[in-house]
Amino acid sequence: MSTTKPSPRAPTLADLDALPPGIVGEIIEGVLYTMTKPRARHQLTTTGIGGDLRGPFYLGRGGPGGWWIITEPGIELPNDTKEISPDVAGWRRERMPELPVDEPIRVVPDWVCEILSPTTRRHDMLRKQPYYARVGVPYMWLVDIEARVLTVHRLESADWRLIGTYSEETEARIAPFDAVPLNVASWWPPAAPASST
Repeated sequence: MSTTKPSPRAPTLADLDALPPGIVGEIIEGVLYTMTKPRARHQLTTTGIGGDLRGPFYLGRGGPGGWWIITEPGIELPNDTKEISPDVAGWRRERMPELPVDEPIRVVPDWVCEILSPTTRRHDMLRKQPYYARVGVPYMWLVDIEARVLTVHRLESADWRLIGTYSEETEARIAPFDAVPLNVASWWPPAAPASST
């Protein structure tokens, strides 16, 4: 669950570095948000999505290329956002021809994907989703690993518009990556074991 760290001064990257083990954070619009580090099921879904997009859209293998696809990038964006890290993000190379070497990325992504796990759901939906709209991210995917549902949103007139919902499709054409069919069904982690009563 996301929490806010009150502070008499603006939080810095040093505050992020000082977080205890197992806690991660982001500084969005001058506020430090912390949460427990996502667990294996969350990470498995993140790497599945990033991996499926990397070949055709980053490397140009079986697809058009022309994108940077990065899992958990550190991004510094407008409105005093010193560190925001989507689970996966993409930039068209015509907008960001080169990756920064020793500095954070300061270009608004063309696409973001957030995995809604129990530890991140509230933060992703209440803080990050509206922020992405404010800074003008054109496309956002929200991936609910418990429901096994991907919802795809496009920014229109500063508001998110739902343009597609996917779950068990094996050849889905999903904006903005609709040039290549994607196997959504392969992204879901194994079902969580039933809790004993």
